[in-house]
Amino acid sequence: MLDRRTMLAALVATTASAGRTFAEGGMSRISAYAFSFPALSGDDLRLAAFTGKPLLVVNTASLCGYTPQYAGLQELWTEFRERGLTVIGVPSNDFGGQEPGGTSEITQTAHHQYGVTFPITAKSVVVGAKAHPFYKWAAEARPREVPRWNFHKYLIGRDGYIAEVFPSAVDPTDTRVKTAIAKALADS
Repeated sequence: MLDRRTMLAALVATTASAGRTFAEGGMSRISAYAFSFPALSGDDLRLAAFTGKPLLVVNTASLCGYTPQYAGLQELWTEFRERGLTVIGVPSNDFGGQEPGGTSEITQTAHHQYGVTFPITAKSVVVGAKAHPFYKWAAEARPREVPRWNFHKYLIGRDGYIAEVFPSAVDPTDTRVKTAIAKALADS
């Protein structure tokens, strides 16, 4: 049986070896563009289609106190899409059972009630062992900034990595969000 010191030494050696391999160009980090979601429409929403462009990925819910943020997300989409931003809504029933419906209910809320025109995925798990691979990746990259409720926002920079994270209580039209988006759009 291994003791703590042996395990720690093995972990340090493995990490150092992986770091050298990465530094030598033998291994690359996975970016957000490696993932895809099933779209609400039934097609695949491949993030690779947005390579080099910022993304705002937001877990959504139809019956949440934050659901009116759909309007703010649409406002961001309208304001910044011509400059390259894509907003992606990811419906999830993970918090408070606030997305209990299926495609037609999600469509009714997002498209008909709030006039959303940005891409919406099919319902996905965003936390825990069964989380969608994008959300597992994000949790590994930012373990202290995982979704704790609906309308958690990940801003992905042009490089495909998380540039900023905004919790549910931060409205999409908040100056901090708009400033971060403008910076991500300006980065080349």
